[in-house]
Amino acid sequence: MRHSSVFIAAVLLCGACNVAVTDGDRSAAQTTNTATPAPSASATADPFAFTVMPEPGGSAFKPESFLQAQVALDRAGFSPGVVDGKAGMSFTAALKGFQAAKGLPETGDYDSRTADALLKGQARRDVPPTTWLVRVPDGFAQGPYFALPKGLNEQAKLPALGYRNLLEKLAERFHTTPEALVAMNAKGAKVGPGAIIRVPAIPNQPVARIEGDESGWGTTLASLAVAADQPQADHVVVDKSEGVLKAFDKDNRLIAQFPATMGSSHDPLPVGSWTIKGVSRNPVFHYNPDLFWDSSSKDEKAVLKPGPNGPVGIVWIDLSKAHYGIHGTPEPKTIGRTESHGCIRLTNWDAARLAQMVKSGVKAVFQL
Repeated sequence: MRHSSVFIAAVLLCGACNVAVTDGDRSAAQTTNTATPAPSASATADPFAFTVMPEPGGSAFKPESFLQAQVALDRAGFSPGVVDGKAGMSFTAALKGFQAAKGLPETGDYDSRTADALLKGQARRDVPPTTWLVRVPDGFAQGPYFALPKGLNEQAKLPALGYRNLLEKLAERFHTTPEALVAMNAKGAKVGPGAIIRVPAIPNQPVARIEGDESGWGTTLASLAVAADQPQADHVVVDKSEGVLKAFDKDNRLIAQFPATMGSSHDPLPVGSWTIKGVSRNPVFHYNPDLFWDSSSKDEKAVLKPGPNGPVGIVWIDLSKAHYGIHGTPEPKTIGRTESHGCIRLTNWDAARLAQMVKSGVKAVFQL
């Protein structure tokens, strides 16, 4: 998305919500590994920490390879996009990236050699769980939640562009979609403070204490289960043919990869070598309809408050190419499947991770 300017602002969270989970597409894997999960942070120490609950006896969930691989890839920094147990373009790209980083044949297939490297050679019963049961913390369940109008001028009237409901917020926390969460849980299950639900096994991250953090970024990282401490990228490459953004260290080793949406026939990817000028976390969005070919003639310039459902999500990484950047999205399931207004879109959790990996002066190469 081309953008006129972005500035840092805080998002304040308060209130509560209760959402009914309804039956959905059950093609998402309903599985788990029964190995004992690593200890989670204390819910009393961190209001965003999810407590892992014991599995009931005779659980119908069984280990399933695709969901297990997606969770492991996500933990390794080779994002499959949304964790939903489905094989697709983003999953294949993540496997290829991981294989390249490990010196394996880049087939994109989840073969035995890739599984051994991804699961660190452990017996399948000893690897971390694929899903687990968690109790929803009261602190995490707090809102406010918003009914989001479609038009940006109408969205500009809201005090923040937060989540629509707790189910959507939980989906982003566990790097999946509301539909996948519905499929993992019993029909009619309730989601609310204190509820016990099944989720992909994405570990807790503590609220980061960041000096001079006026935007609430440390809380945002915890709410997306993204660690503040990330390997540092020397340069990034956006490859349109592969549909990914790759991060490399100073020795040109691939250290992370994220599925991305980039460009369209109206706003093609600006091929070339650019430089990251800065990173805005929890940014406000300055909407200028003159920069969008599909804007309405009735649209006016507007300032939209921060939030995960803002046009650029929770991060704007500014580039030396005017009006272009790398950013998050309010619709993670569309990453890699739709077009953009020229910019590079990532899921909010991947954008947050990248924001911790880059800084001003990092080179960004865009190629077809």
